[in-house]
Amino acid sequence: MPLRERLPRRLFQLYAGLAGYGLSISLMLAAHLGNQPWDVLHQGLAHRTGLSVGTVLIIVGALVLLCWIPLRQRPGLGTVSNIVVIGLVVDAANQVLPQPSHIVTRWAFMIGGIVLCGFASGLYIGANLGPGPRDGLMTGLAARTWSLRGWRTVLEVGVVATGALLGGTVGIGTVLYALAIGPLAQFFLPMLTVAPRAPRTPAAVAEPAPA
Repeated sequence: MPLRERLPRRLFQLYAGLAGYGLSISLMLAAHLGNQPWDVLHQGLAHRTGLSVGTVLIIVGALVLLCWIPLRQRPGLGTVSNIVVIGLVVDAANQVLPQPSHIVTRWAFMIGGIVLCGFASGLYIGANLGPGPRDGLMTGLAARTWSLRGWRTVLEVGVVATGALLGGTVGIGTVLYALAIGPLAQFFLPMLTVAPRAPRTPAAVAEPAPA
């Protein structure tokens, strides 16, 4: 789709989706029941470095984007925005979200975070302004070597294992996210994808009425 086509709606979807995605990460962090796979790594690195989770998310996203170069992937506006906006929203949300102690509230935060992530993914992916850096890495690797499912499994198992060793939280939320995010994104994406406008056809020329 050309960049300028339906741009106002696509920009709204992109940034609303990225903000929602960042909030979903913070909800799962606050639940302390297991993070999204990449956020296990982000949280573990934050523990080790003293940086905020959002700052680590931005740094890791930028490093992953550098891996696109040998894969000849081309980032879009959504790719760069993904790196910056989600990290900023995570840090802002972490400052204002309560830290629930009751198990029911923690489960509500976790489930809400997973569902919100699926919806937010549909919003920003459906805007067609470029994939996130991590998704682009997986699709770039799959296009040149192995299957998308295979690379996704290898990368996510790797980041979860590394993050857990660094102190990131792995738990039931991590498992439920892995099981639910695909079906949720598949459910929301068709209804949120911005389709190109149908080409205009010239109006039919009226034939003169017979005399």
